[in-house]
Amino acid sequence: MSPSRHPRFVIDHRSVYTYSEPATGSVMTVHLQPLDEEGQRLLSFEIDVDPIATPVPCTDIFGNRYHLFNIHRSHLHTAIHSRSVVSTSDRAPLPERLEEDAWDRLDELRDGIRFWDCLAHGTFTRPSEALSGFAREHGLVRREDPLETLRTTCRTLHEQFTYTPNSTTVDSPIEQILTTRQGVCQDYTHVMITLARSWGIPSRYVSGYLFLEGVAGEQSPQGATHAWGEFWLPGIGWVGFDPTNNTVEDHRHIRLARGRDYADIAPTRGVLFGGGEAKLEISVSIDEDISGGALPGETRETHQQGQHPASFDLKRAGHFDPKRQSGGQQ
Repeated sequence: MSPSRHPRFVIDHRSVYTYSEPATGSVMTVHLQPLDEEGQRLLSFEIDVDPIATPVPCTDIFGNRYHLFNIHRSHLHTAIHSRSVVSTSDRAPLPERLEEDAWDRLDELRDGIRFWDCLAHGTFTRPSEALSGFAREHGLVRREDPLETLRTTCRTLHEQFTYTPNSTTVDSPIEQILTTRQGVCQDYTHVMITLARSWGIPSRYVSGYLFLEGVAGEQSPQGATHAWGEFWLPGIGWVGFDPTNNTVEDHRHIRLARGRDYADIAPTRGVLFGGGEAKLEISVSIDEDISGGALPGETRETHQQGQHPASFDLKRAGHFDPKRQSGGQQ
């Protein structure tokens, strides 16, 4: 891709929950609106819900845009449809190595507050004996240069794990992929983040999409969301690494949200009142837009009109977070 080119992508994301029994109500949060920032412009975004509801835009503590809605009447399904148009650009090329004092500068951050949340353990990013054993087995240690350490880790995870859809679930700990050596993007990313934090590299989890171009090493499936990690390095800032596909973040990566791990930014999550068993089906399409469309800087956000959210007695309901139904994130 030419350095001056800024491709546009149209993302169509449909999530349909079906219930074995009527639900009397539900409340959900969805992280489906792409970020609008350097290297990625959000040109338009639309979200609709069936049964009709009003998705209310909110901002979480990490600066991500998400939507909250609830449904007050009996329903046998919840369908969420989002459509985004995004323009991306290539990231700046990385140097061969960092300055000689890079590790010293990283070590100085351990006791500060600037990156405390990106160095602390998360729900799915906790060190364990299984992780320590895996690291020893494959020589994953703090090398002389932090950037080379990340490159080596990214490549090793890509080589040692087998991408296997449906081999794990949304709540699988990293011990599962370390034992079976099978998992999906969420698992690869959690392992890399946990290792990087143990070495003192601030790390965060990125949820998004990947536009497939048939590049060597691509393992992510069509029709699914994706995940990778971002790592803060002295003199560079945040750098994205995608261990599932053994690549750095580039113009193909479309960012939805950032958090400490999957638990912070699940694409869909909610509470269901009644409803019995639930099943989730996801359909994602990403197409390159060559027709033009919205002008750069013109961001459109619309939603289907309906009732306003109201409070529920959440103690009477269980959290609703079904197991993964596809090869990507839920």
